[in-house]
Amino acid sequence: MKQILNIELLIQEAKKFSEIESIHKEPSLFGVTDGKAVGTYLEHKFQAYLHKKYSYVEGNSAKGIDFPELLVDMKVTSIRQPQSSCPFKSARQKIFGLGYSLLVFVYDKSDDEKSHTGKLDIIHTIFVSSERTADFQTTSGIVKIIENEGNKDDLLAFFSERMLPVDEIEANRIADELLNKIPEIGYLTISNALQWRLQYSRIIDKADKIPGIIRVK
Repeated sequence: MKQILNIELLIQEAKKFSEIESIHKEPSLFGVTDGKAVGTYLEHKFQAYLHKKYSYVEGNSAKGIDFPELLVDMKVTSIRQPQSSCPFKSARQKIFGLGYSLLVFVYDKSDDEKSHTGKLDIIHTIFVSSERTADFQTTSGIVKIIENEGNKDDLLAFFSERMLPVDEIEANRIADELLNKIPEIGYLTISNALQWRLQYSRIIDKADKIPGIIRVK
């Protein structure tokens, strides 16, 4: 009988998997430089690893997040440029978070010419809870404005300066919400694009120093 997967078990297994994978030599990865291919390999391998022990619904990038019942998405990225893309839903994600948590594997890939294998040394595995998945500069700027007795006009001017991809009606709605409740500071860098571009240097630096950002490995 398989156990039902929960977030605590997911984090525990991510730690074990990261340690095992970091010493594994994989022939199919030899010479592979495409980050997307490496990410797909690691994501599929982790899902297969979990399915041996746990019962859960598996999502995918086409349908949404990787662990829909847990509201967790998995990201795999190289230490050389720790970033990945993410579906754009609305500008609100920059302020209030993505709406789900992230499990981020950050690897350093090396090839062994003698054995013709590639190895993924997983340097960082970090869990970012959903309340910390907003954009750092946007949320910290909003908090400063409100704490400095800023008003709605100040917030709207800030949205404009930050080029928040939002129309006037929604900008006013968000400003009203923020004056009622100050947002949590997020620790991602989220760049505007057709898809959000998430950058992870800050979560690597802040892991275990900020509540909600857990260093798994």
